[in-house]
Amino acid sequence: MGAFDGRHVLVIGLGYSARAFAARVIAAGARVSGTSRSPMDGVTMVALDTLPRDITDLVVSAPPGDDDCPGLAACEAQGLRPGWIAYLSSTAVYGDCDGAWIDEDHPPGPRGADARARLVAEDGWRDFATETGAALDILRVAGIYGPGRDVRARLQSGQARAIIKPGQVFNRIHRDDIAGALIAAMAHPEGQRLINLADGAPCPASEILIGVADMMGLPRPEEVPLAEAGLPPAAAGFYAENRRLRNDRLLALPGFTLAHPTWRSAYESMLSKDN
Repeated sequence: MGAFDGRHVLVIGLGYSARAFAARVIAAGARVSGTSRSPMDGVTMVALDTLPRDITDLVVSAPPGDDDCPGLAACEAQGLRPGWIAYLSSTAVYGDCDGAWIDEDHPPGPRGADARARLVAEDGWRDFATETGAALDILRVAGIYGPGRDVRARLQSGQARAIIKPGQVFNRIHRDDIAGALIAAMAHPEGQRLINLADGAPCPASEILIGVADMMGLPRPEEVPLAEAGLPPAAAGFYAENRRLRNDRLLALPGFTLAHPTWRSAYESMLSKDN
């Protein structure tokens, strides 16, 4: 008997992290339907305008549109009534915090259109959950990395540069820890919760590039001051916000333990699987 036998999970936006969750929940006995342009083994692919009505659980990983969350609009229009909902938001909603340590009680200060849209979507899902009686987890996700989304290929190409901005850090969460958090939250629903998904070990991006290069026996990337890097606006925008995310609520989820509490443990694991 699996832990999720009899559960039917709908995943709206079956992307990188959501696929890791889907694989785990299927292995635990659940039936999974999902929306995506790319099929996945074991998942029944559905269209947003014809969602299954018999779902017990809902995970929304798709980003919001300019005006609303397409997943929310579809669920409202089709009268879905899941018992548990997880909405994957973004820690970008906090905006720039000048490098301070913050938790979920810190007031949002979104600077970009996407971050503002995430906050609107969060409120929409809160209203939906209140109206339907569903348990709701709003999970604000930090920078995602993992197999296929890591720095190894850039280092091997010789094109990587270590951008230096004193005092700047970034927050991260490994794909498998996102999946683990979703599994733990789904197994232990409890009212409405707001949880940061971050490993609690923020650090400069340059630290990872240099550290992984050393681990792989590759030349260290050139260190370039941010002011001299000539980054395009989108890339430079990442350096305009600086915060350190506490993850006490994540660590308090029943049954949850970080598989990768630091980037180093994650890369040690990924590199060992390559050998």
